[in-house]
Amino acid sequence: MEVKLTHPGKMRFRVEAREHVIESDQPLEIGGEDKGMTPPELLLASLASCAGFYASQYLSSRKLADHGVEVVVTAEKLKDPPRLGNFVVKVKSPVSLTEDQRLGMERSVHRCTIHQTIINTPKIDIELE
Repeated sequence: MEVKLTHPGKMRFRVEAREHVIESDQPLEIGGEDKGMTPPELLLASLASCAGFYASQYLSSRKLADHGVEVVVTAEKLKDPPRLGNFVVKVKSPVSLTEDQRLGMERSVHRCTIHQTIINTPKIDIELE
């Protein structure tokens, strides 16, 4: 997997993956143009979309629903070192679930690749060119 980031100016960044592009920026109040999500918001979006994918796959594979999953992810900004923490992933099913189905969907969401990456500290190398 690979993404490429370019810096068109100010606090804006363009991120490309395959044929897809997203813009990242900072809010107006800190000097950005608010043309895209901040990097922390992109992290929350990544976790939300991954959790939503696993939840929807669980429902779809059991023929319970083929659309309608909603996910809200929150996190707090922490200090020393600056980071996000205390994540909460709220998954809303579009259909009523039995207790066994709720547990099954929760297990499925816990298998989300982004969730697993966050809870299992990854090795990150930084190479300057």
